Amino acid sequence: MKRQALLERIQIVEFALLDLQLYLDTHPGDKNALEQFNQLSSVLQELKAQHERKYGPLLGFGFSQSKRTWQWINDPWPWQINRRC
Repeated sequence: MKRQALLERIQIVEFALLDLQLYLDTHPGDKNALEQFNQLSSVLQELKAQHERKYGPLLGFGFSQSKRTWQWINDPWPWQINRRC
């Protein structure tokens, strides 16, 4: 998966998780929603790990490790990727 497509997929899954989180705040007993949340959470973790293996860290401040060299200063940063429509 190319970087732009991977970042877009991460954003889609993050949005779905946020929506489910808000729903679960008002419906904490909904086991189906909780199952969806947990499944998407696993998907998001894998997508982020895939991005970091291929392209470097997504977040600073200790949320992402740099394994070989300090990669956080390499351009472009995730939010600097241009969307192509």
